[in-house]
Amino acid sequence: MAPGATEPLLAPPRKQRRRRAWRLAVTAVLVLLLFLLSASGPLRPRLFSSSPERVPLTLLAGATEKGAVCLDGTPPGYHLQRGSGDGANKWLVHLEGGGWCSTIEDCSNRRMTALGSSNFMKPIRFAAAILDSDQLQNPDFYNWNKAYVRYCDGASFSGDADGWAQDGSTLYFRGLNIYEAVIHELMEKGLSNATQALLTGCSAGGLAAILHCDDFSARFSQEVAVKCLADAGFFLDVKDISGERSFWSVYDGVVQLQNVRKVLPKDCLANKEPTECFFPAELIKYIRTSMFILNSGYDSWQIRNVIVPGSSAPDNSWLSCKDNIRNCTSKQIEVFDEFRNTMVNNLKLVEDKEDWGIFIDSCFTHCQTLSRISWNSPTSPRVGNKTIADAIGDWHSGRSQGVKEIDCEYPCNPTCSSLLPT
Repeated sequence: MAPGATEPLLAPPRKQRRRRAWRLAVTAVLVLLLFLLSASGPLRPRLFSSSPERVPLTLLAGATEKGAVCLDGTPPGYHLQRGSGDGANKWLVHLEGGGWCSTIEDCSNRRMTALGSSNFMKPIRFAAAILDSDQLQNPDFYNWNKAYVRYCDGASFSGDADGWAQDGSTLYFRGLNIYEAVIHELMEKGLSNATQALLTGCSAGGLAAILHCDDFSARFSQEVAVKCLADAGFFLDVKDISGERSFWSVYDGVVQLQNVRKVLPKDCLANKEPTECFFPAELIKYIRTSMFILNSGYDSWQIRNVIVPGSSAPDNSWLSCKDNIRNCTSKQIEVFDEFRNTMVNNLKLVEDKEDWGIFIDSCFTHCQTLSRISWNSPTSPRVGNKTIADAIGDWHSGRSQGVKEIDCEYPCNPTCSSLLPT
């Protein structure tokens, strides 16, 4: 085109038809790609594999005789998917999460849900992140034996007591018995032959993985590589926006109501109150087994329930903020920064443990090992240029020494996607 000339507003008819055809072709390709992605999840499209089948619930044998029952007295359960190939003798045992019940009323209400009764538990698919059987999605654990242990006691698999509901019926606080009986049954089904074993958990299950880590490890010979992974289980004892330690009250209710003393470190109990020993900041001081701590420094569950709980009477500004961190003011973010800094400070002692790993991102999210988009996708959070799957895989396999990734303060990390689970 000559200098000073202007481009014609309308292309000649033949060129216009070619452009339309080209645009239609590009649109068709994009639609096809979007369809494939939506059908296979947000990570890599699983073009040549069908959706995984649902894995049925296995009820614990002899649960009543073992005193290992859910809150309502029904037998607890788990889902077991067998490994294959070089993963045939490797085991991943995942402890389900789902909050706690700290009062008779709360625990009574849970009996009408899968968090308190196996009557409401359904089959599940092992199609999420660390449980996935897709080698591209989950290269380090895809072909392992995987047991998903259902959570129905309300005390992170730690209670050892009975209570009575207002209607006179019994509430069974038997979380410790459930954990021990299920692990024993899994040992009989092949866990005892494991060459590698990983105990994992998310949220209340993440706390359970911390509580039971050394016990789990002690069940194997020294030749077996045993490690633990706590996802979103590093709960903090901090004041809420009203200045109250409201979350301490929740944990204190759980500890007293369900009698969790048996799972707490004896050295901790010798110097501190049982409730303080139920918090991970104290628990990690006594754990000898190799562990990986995965958490968000801006954990969405803790922001909503620890920092800004309903009991703190938040105004509309705080309600909007805790719903979505992007709605928060700079002053509100400063409160969350303080929470994050407390977490990082509590984890300083882990920096000296060579066989431990840390991944603390600054995303507004909770439970990242059970979400494909969090675990190992193009939109996964990255710290130190590693995804969560990269960091955990490097730590577990020993590919990298000293896997300790701590993110900067919010909102510094551009890989924190709004699509992450909250």
